[in-house]
Amino acid sequence: MAKTQDTAENPKIDPKDESNRIKDPDQWTTGGEPMTGAQASYLKTLSEQAKDEKAFDPELDKAEASKRIDALRKETGKD
Repeated sequence: MAKTQDTAENPKIDPKDESNRIKDPDQWTTGGEPMTGAQASYLKTLSEQAKDEKAFDPELDKAEASKRIDALRKETGKD
């Protein structure tokens, strides 16, 4: 039989655990790295949907791409 864990031992249910909280992209340790392929693809799609081709810039870093994605999601009604 599986051993039962109490709340303090299980980080998934520990309300004090902030290790997976959403962080501001400016605080990401990898934010200065080139955007991922998934970010580039999604940003390209959103920029086309928003009819704003200039919103896509292949030279963006991860943090800037994330901020543009958030802005375009709001603009296109996806948020």
